[in-house]
Formats: sequence, C-alpha cells, structure tokens
Amino acid sequence: MKAAVSAVLLASLLAGCATTSDIEDTRRQIDTVNQQAQTRLSSIESKLSNEKLLEMVNQVENLKAEVAKLRGESEVMNYNLQTTQKRQNDLYNDLDTRLAKLEGHGSAASGHTAAPTADGAAAPAGADGVAQASPDYDKALGLLRNRDFDKAVGALKGFIAANPSSPQVPDATYWLGVAHTALRQYDAAIDIHRRFVEQYPSNPKASDALRNVANCQRDLDQVDVAKNTLRRLIKLYPNSSAAAKAKEQLKHM
Repeated sequence: MKAAVSAVLLASLLAGCATTSDIEDTRRQIDTVNQQAQTRLSSIESKLSNEKLLEMVNQVENLKAEVAKLRGESEVMNYNLQTTQKRQNDLYNDLDTRLAKLEGHGSAASGHTAAPTADGAAAPAGADGVAQASPDYDKALGLLRNRDFDKAVGALKGFIAANPSSPQVPDATYWLGVAHTALRQYDAAIDIHRRFVEQYPSNPKASDALRNVANCQRDLDQVDVAKNTLRRLIKLYPNSSAAAKAKEQLKHM
C-alpha cells in the first residue's frame, strides 16, 4: 500500500515537472514572438518615420520652389509695371511738349502771323489777318492737355468728321493716334499713325507718327516688327529728332 502511494506521488511529481517545462518553453516562444513583433514594429515605425520625413522634406522643397516662382513672377510684374509707367510718363512728357509748341503757334497767330498747319501750310486767316482756330479743335486739345483721353478721342473724331476739309485735320488725326496710344489701344493707334504717314509724308509730325507706331508694336511684344519700323523711320527721316531717338531705341532692343 505504501509502495502504491509512493508510485502515485512520483508520477504526479514527474507530471508536474513536465508541465513546468512546457510552460517555460511556451513562455520562451512567446518572448521570441514578442521580440520579433517588437522588432517588426520598430522597423515599421522607423520606415513610417522616414517616409513622413521624406514627405515633409519634399513638401518644403515644393514650397521653396513655389515661393521662388512667385518671387520671380512678382519681380517680372514690378519690372513691367515700372516699364509701363516710364513709357506712359514719356508719352505724357512728349504730349505736353508738343502741346506747348502748338500753344506757341497760337501766340504767333495772335500777333497776326498765320499759324502753320500740320503739313506746313498756313492756316486760313480772318479779315484782320489772324489765323482762325476751330473752337471744337481747341476743345479737343484741351481734353488732351487734361489727359482726358476718352473724351479727347470722341472730340477729335467728331471734329474730323464735321470738318474733313479743315487744314487742322492732319494735326487732329495725329493727336487722335496719340490719344489711342495713351489709352493703350495700340492697334487703333498703329492704324491711325500709319494712315497719317501715308497721307501726309512731308508733315513735320510724320517721323514722330512712325516712332509712335514702333512704340505701339513694341508694347504689343512685336519687337522685330518694331525694329523694322524704327529702321524705316531712320531711312525716311534721317535728320529728324525722332530718328535720333529711334537709333537709341534700337541699341536697347
């Protein structure tokens, strides 16, 4: 009886030992799996971190490129604005100078000297010998002087239509082209100034009309065409002030 109990106890002990060993093996396997899982997780986290970092770097580079592009566009716009303002100021200064000369002719007229018209001929004089100026034409010039170009265009067109035989029509046509230029209506200005040169080639303003054509072509980005127009101006009117200006322009185009 005692022997049987001892055998049972021994078997139980042995069974207990076997169970503990299995548990240890299982724990080791679990630890191994945990370690592998942790290693994989760390690898994934590292990969994700690197990908996010790379993505952030790419985003930063893209932003830098976009900022550089915008800065470049801004500089171009500022340059174009400054260039446009300079050209507009040049046009205004030229306009003021020419109108002042025209006013000088008007003063000469009041001294009983017939004021010259655009083609060099004398304007018709009244009974007292004073050159007669059209009130409508004077009004149009006043609008130009005040830089009210929209109204000046209408006034000049109205004067030309109502007085087709007036000796002041050539001048009015020239100033109409200038008014369109000031309004940046370049196609209309080119057409008017071209017709002006064709109709009044000996007019003192013909050389300036050709230069105005070239400037309008330049502002329309027709640089090669503008160069040809300036060369034509120099050939046709070599001794004019407009030709001298055209030569300077060609150096910078």
